[in-house]
Amino acid sequence: MAKPGNKIIQAKLVLLGDMGTGKTSLVLRFVKGQFFNHQEPTIGAAFFTQILSLTEATVKFDIWDTAGQERYHSLAPMYYRGAAAAVVVYDISTKDTFVRAKKWVEELQRQGNLSMVMALVANKSDLESNREVDAEEGEEFAQENGMFYMETSARTADNINELFYEIAKRLAKACPSKPNAMSLNNEDQSRRRSFCCLG
Repeated sequence: MAKPGNKIIQAKLVLLGDMGTGKTSLVLRFVKGQFFNHQEPTIGAAFFTQILSLTEATVKFDIWDTAGQERYHSLAPMYYRGAAAAVVVYDISTKDTFVRAKKWVEELQRQGNLSMVMALVANKSDLESNREVDAEEGEEFAQENGMFYMETSARTADNINELFYEIAKRLAKACPSKPNAMSLNNEDQSRRRSFCCLG
């Protein structure tokens, strides 16, 4: 519940990354506390909501979990357009997914909102013995691109809540506290509904 006088931030968040990196598992672990060994691939995109109460704000996440298959790539801009935050996910045990994550970051930088909070997530940290991407490599790429970096495991729930709390904190910090300051972007009013502060 929102605290009295606390600002409410409605934020669209999009997850991007290759098929099999565990995007859906991350969201299900965060929203429902669930993990399934065999998660069906997402078709198009799946939608979830979750509310986080911080000291400085209440953040209502509208989460779009996009499909990783190549054939759905052309739909991605529909989901990340107007997003306040993006989580780009790769699998630490598959180098190819890291290469693909870099491409997603480049695409977001070309098309996305410049004030977007961006996280680079190295998922499946429980597969340490099969690691193909060093943490230093991920961290360095994240720093170079103005993102924050986190290693997670949907299987063990490691760093899942921390990831979304960090995003929420950054959004609260970036969001003006005046009730009439509706948006982080200077886009026209019709597109401002995607990220706003109320109350």
